[in-house]
Amino acid sequence: MAGGWTRDGAVQEQIDDTVTDAVLSARRAMPAGESARYCRECGEEIPERRRLALPGVQTCVPCQSGRDTARKHELFNRRGSKDSQLR
Repeated sequence: MAGGWTRDGAVQEQIDDTVTDAVLSARRAMPAGESARYCRECGEEIPERRRLALPGVQTCVPCQSGRDTARKHELFNRRGSKDSQLR
């Protein structure tokens, strides 16, 4: 059941689209190809087990953790702001 001027299922479609966008974004961020032997940020050797587990890895665990913490999540508000819905 949709409310206002939306059709039935519109809210679920927005949720599904948001989840799909997040999955595609995560897949684009995954490394691919040949792994580096040394971290491209700090120069420390990347352990062989990490290189085998993540093909295409370019950073060591501490550097990657720092990059993940600093990464902003890209969110797109598909429903718009509450104010725009009231106009």
